[in-house]
Amino acid sequence: MAIYHLRATMISRSAGRSATAAAAYRSADRIHDQRTGLSFDYRARSGVEHVEILAPERSPEWVQDRAALWNAVELAETRKNSQVAREIRVALPAELDQAQRIELVRDFCRRSFVDRGMVADIALHAPGREGDERNHHAHILLTTREIGPEGFTTKNRDWNAVEMLEGWREAWARDSNRALERCGHEVRIDHRTLEAQREEALERSVQARERGDEVLALRERVRAVELDRTPLPQLSLGAWQLKERGIEVAAVQLWREVKAQAVEVARVAERLSSQVREWLGRTVERLALGHELAHAGGGRRREQRELPGRACRQLAAGAPGRGTAAGAGSRARQGAGTGPRTGA
Repeated sequence: MAIYHLRATMISRSAGRSATAAAAYRSADRIHDQRTGLSFDYRARSGVEHVEILAPERSPEWVQDRAALWNAVELAETRKNSQVAREIRVALPAELDQAQRIELVRDFCRRSFVDRGMVADIALHAPGREGDERNHHAHILLTTREIGPEGFTTKNRDWNAVEMLEGWREAWARDSNRALERCGHEVRIDHRTLEAQREEALERSVQARERGDEVLALRERVRAVELDRTPLPQLSLGAWQLKERGIEVAAVQLWREVKAQAVEVARVAERLSSQVREWLGRTVERLALGHELAHAGGGRRREQRELPGRACRQLAAGAPGRGTAAGAGSRARQGAGTGPRTGA
């Protein structure tokens, strides 16, 4: 099941971080920091599936050299609390293969970052040895200064705007969904909160019911059940790195518990979807039989017409009973358990 995750963080000297160390770690490379004299060697690190640097057309050739690029970034900053780079972390749809994931990240970076003047250093990581085997993800390191033929120039403060971040979040959902559709997958992701998505699903269910579209009403109600869960809590950079190494701390344990609850809710929703499909199949058969009896002059013509429609209305309205959306929703909430609701 594809999930939505995009998080943006700044790499700042005030936090004891450097662009050279971050780039070396994420790309499993070795970089010597010319400013500090420190060397960062992560060539023995496993799990890095693909690395590449994307830059605007006017950039000098040396930006394709990772060590030269991030040393130039560090040397362009003179303050001890400078923000030297921005990192974007995204979860990649497990439904896509490696080539499709690379193409997705590449296209997203070109449209969202490179076309605006940033240099993007991309690293696609495989799932860790411990944990979810579907956890394909990408780290994208971005420069914070404009770049020209001679190198870096002024910082672009517009890239720090909240509206810019919201645009990136929406763009990642859009680009991911296009990739999933192009590759023949029905699953989609959404950058909005779970609550907003659930309210929309319920509203669509009501509207479909009013139009007499019982099938769509049922589908939207099932989707609302699936969305009735606790959002995954945000992990700090340190906690995320510990999770990737299989080290359990309190924040990571909570994250795993909430994710397990989400998986259970998804399973309940899938079972409910199967029940709805089976029920609709039986309803179609009953309708067909009713029409045959009507043409044959059967005396139960009206009853055969009305029973399926009445059952549809009861199920769409969430009437209690075996196989109904309301009953499954209650079971989903019981299976998901209770816990503190944290930010999406």
